[in-house]
Amino acid sequence: MVHGMMPARAGNVKIPKIGRVVPPALMFLFFLSAFLPWVLATVQAQESDTVLEGSGIRYPRGFDPNTVGEVHGKVYGLSVPERGPVRFRLETGRETYTVLASPKWYWNDLNVELFDGAEIRVRGSKTLGQDSNLYIVAQQIRIGSSGRPMDLRDVDGSPLWKGPRAGGMRAPGGFGSPMRGGGGMGSGPGGMGGMGGRRR
Repeated sequence: MVHGMMPARAGNVKIPKIGRVVPPALMFLFFLSAFLPWVLATVQAQESDTVLEGSGIRYPRGFDPNTVGEVHGKVYGLSVPERGPVRFRLETGRETYTVLASPKWYWNDLNVELFDGAEIRVRGSKTLGQDSNLYIVAQQIRIGSSGRPMDLRDVDGSPLWKGPRAGGMRAPGGFGSPMRGGGGMGSGPGGMGGMGGRRR
């Protein structure tokens, strides 16, 4: 034996226990449960473009910037389906529109409380459906005269629930944001952020 070297002792040999493998597995399950809602929301955000039965309107891309206007009236018949857009009737006194809003999950994230008879202002793309009914693909909604603006689409009509587009984030300073000079709906000429547009 070389001087200075100690003989190996069997008691010093440590055998890994199975229990040491469990924490990484638990961490994996934790991260899976934490990110699963985000993954599901991402999948929902990538909903495919469809043609709505009856109206013939494309959703969610059926937005025409050339027909954007503001409508004021009362809400009736809110419908929140599992698939397709949240919708409700908007009665102005002269006309009745069907407002097409957003997917259910995005609507729920906005925490909107909408009841029959509520005064509401909607800015969006107006169109006549194949069923001869008037529709408005909502861009922004404000409940009451002083309610906070709820943005559904950006200034170009692209759905906000689709996430940021290439070239920049849709966040502070975006359409209807109080960080912009114009604010939200009704803050300037033409109403709703001073963006103009036809009125009915």
